[in-house]
Amino acid sequence: MKENRFYAAPGKRFRLKDYDPADTGKYKSHAHAKKTLDDNIERLQRYQDLLFSGNSYSLLIILQAMDAAGKDGTIKHVMSGVNPAGCEVSAFKQPSQQELDHDFLWRCYKELPERGMIGIFSRSYYEEVLVVRVHPKFLDAERLPGFGGPDETFWKHRFQAINDMEKHLVRNGTVILKFFLHLSKEEQARRFLGRIEDPGKNWKFSDADLEERLRWDDYMACYEDMINHTSTKHAGWYVIPADSKWFTHLCVSDIIVETLKGLKLKYPSVSAEQKERLQAAREALGRK
Repeated sequence: MKENRFYAAPGKRFRLKDYDPADTGKYKSHAHAKKTLDDNIERLQRYQDLLFSGNSYSLLIILQAMDAAGKDGTIKHVMSGVNPAGCEVSAFKQPSQQELDHDFLWRCYKELPERGMIGIFSRSYYEEVLVVRVHPKFLDAERLPGFGGPDETFWKHRFQAINDMEKHLVRNGTVILKFFLHLSKEEQARRFLGRIEDPGKNWKFSDADLEERLRWDDYMACYEDMINHTSTKHAGWYVIPADSKWFTHLCVSDIIVETLKGLKLKYPSVSAEQKERLQAAREALGRK
């Protein structure tokens, strides 16, 4: 399965309208895609073991999306085969006072994965150029010195700070995969209605969901500008169709697996001295 068509190539003008949120490629149904998804989950399990034992690289997966696009479901399905000991999920919501007293990257930076680990950010520092851009009043709580209000230069500086940080992480062994789960406004409405009509999902819905939906066009403009400024050679964006959840899971799993495959991970080599100790242990365990 080729995922390059979902890649927002650095240096090339990105337009959100060129990406169809209902796209399912050559697959016609969940049943049609199930074997490939199951294979990817099994392969991811093997690659995670290599990643963990090698203790050289770490993998950071960033999921950004509008409400109801399926971030949690993607994590649940794609990572269903991995060892929980080697995977950490961080969900970033409204910042605390302590977080507001630091720079905008701090609260995410301290949650970055260690070597050998997979870290998943459900939302991330990119909220600072998305929801904060749609609602610039949120910047008041950050108490930035000499700040008189955001202009284009302000946002470009934030994009640059993000790019610089990500380049630093990549240079030090963190592989970064960034996914925008591209949901249509119509499908979001259907999912919201599903949450309202299903008592078991009522807790997932809030009035704030509708309020943010009213700013849909503003959010799409912010996502487009964000991707244009932060899809780089060292950390590019993938724009994943999200109207069909199963296809979202398939695409994300395929990209993760192919990325880990490209690292050519191997189990740590054993020295001659270690081999001698293993042989001695084998002999000791074989004695009756």
